[in-house]
Amino acid sequence: MLGESGVLDQLGTMSRARNLKVAERLDHVRPLLAEDLAAVEAALAIPEGERAIHLSAGHLLARGGKRLRPICVALASKLGSGFGPRALDLAVAAELVHNATLLHDDVVDLGASRRGAPTARVVYGNAISIFAGDWLLIDALRRVRRSSSADVLERLLDVIDEMIVAESRQLERRGQLSIAIEDWTSVAAGKTAALFRWAMYAGGRAGGCSEAQASALEQFGQHVGLAFQAIDDVLDLAGNASVTGKVLFADLCEGKASLSIVLALRARPELEHSLRAVAETGLDEEAGARLTKEIASTGALDEARRFADTEVAAAIALLDAFEAGPARAALVGIAHAMTAREL
Repeated sequence: MLGESGVLDQLGTMSRARNLKVAERLDHVRPLLAEDLAAVEAALAIPEGERAIHLSAGHLLARGGKRLRPICVALASKLGSGFGPRALDLAVAAELVHNATLLHDDVVDLGASRRGAPTARVVYGNAISIFAGDWLLIDALRRVRRSSSADVLERLLDVIDEMIVAESRQLERRGQLSIAIEDWTSVAAGKTAALFRWAMYAGGRAGGCSEAQASALEQFGQHVGLAFQAIDDVLDLAGNASVTGKVLFADLCEGKASLSIVLALRARPELEHSLRAVAETGLDEEAGARLTKEIASTGALDEARRFADTEVAAAIALLDAFEAGPARAALVGIAHAMTAREL
């Protein structure tokens, strides 16, 4: 399982590729979050048992991940009174909801691998993976209820609803590559940004931040989440599969209209025939490289990165509501790391 030092090592590596000062900030975060993230990892460990849902959920959780959402909860809480038992429950809940959606997504998308290993559905079957995801959602909601944060629980229920609607909307549009940017944004806001938004708000409230400050953190999460999804879409077409752990053109092959595809078709509509052929039949590595080059020539990949940069700048500006300190500096680093992931 990826521990707290591994999480921060990943973020530091991502940032060094873009901005040494950001990497230095993340290095300073290490002692700030080490104890808190160790507690998160301990809480996420599922005891070995005979029930298949536990084995399926544990299969995914044991693969680690970036733990970005718990990090957001922890840092938001440290802008206030600090990371206590309430914040721990909320940080764990954020990660459980995220992993629940991954278990469900792999069933819907017939995913074969995730985080460098066979998906839980491959190992334990589709039905068990669905139930395991449901079980994680229930566990998450119980933890939020235990935190005695009524408004935070209500917001999480709204966020889960928003995530389901966004995923449904994306399924309804599967195979439709020429969509409006506003349509992409509405899906990205629901399926990705919503949970970042909640993690920041929940952490702020657990740390005793005012409603106005918690609202600023919520908006920070919205912008960071959109930036994260925009770069994820770039990585689908031009990423390093050995680093991202994701097969190139996976989203396109599933008929999903990523931001890069939307922008490329807006610039060059005649590309739709080639893209649709890939979505229907797949492509080999050589053909993929040619198509990536063709998409890049439209300026779509650069435009998607600029979109992400704009969202990050908007997120960072919201932190002016807080006094300077290690937690705020770390959140600036986290925001920059969203757009500095390995390509």
